[in-house]
Amino acid sequence: MPATSIPKYDSVKVGDEIPLLETKPITRTTLALYCGASGDHNPLHVDTDFAAKAGLPDVIAHGMLSMAYLGRVVTNWVPQSQLRAYSVRFTAMTQVHDVVSCSGKVVEKVEEAGEKRVKLSLEAKTQGGTTLLGDAVVALA
Repeated sequence: MPATSIPKYDSVKVGDEIPLLETKPITRTTLALYCGASGDHNPLHVDTDFAAKAGLPDVIAHGMLSMAYLGRVVTNWVPQSQLRAYSVRFTAMTQVHDVVSCSGKVVEKVEEAGEKRVKLSLEAKTQGGTTLLGDAVVALA
């Protein structure tokens, strides 16, 4: 990320939105690859018969995959080294074939620990509605 594109504390205002991140549709291949990368081999994510026995219409995406997408909306805006806090609350399942749209908004500007920081409100949505709500704190120069 070029230094000129990193937002400055004085230029950011409460209510500003950070650039949207929209994923490609989640595929079964995405889920299988995430199983291998994360070590989470829960059959709810790859086995349609297992998912049906659990009462689901199809396999579902890993919650941590959706959380990673939501984190990327922040790290696409500022370098990861500027992230001071990140938390989410899962509100719904992300289905196979969903497109995940991640957004964020500046909700507060503060000075903490000798740094100028902004607090962000985050949201991940799919065609079915909101799947994650989150918060992040980033340091800005």
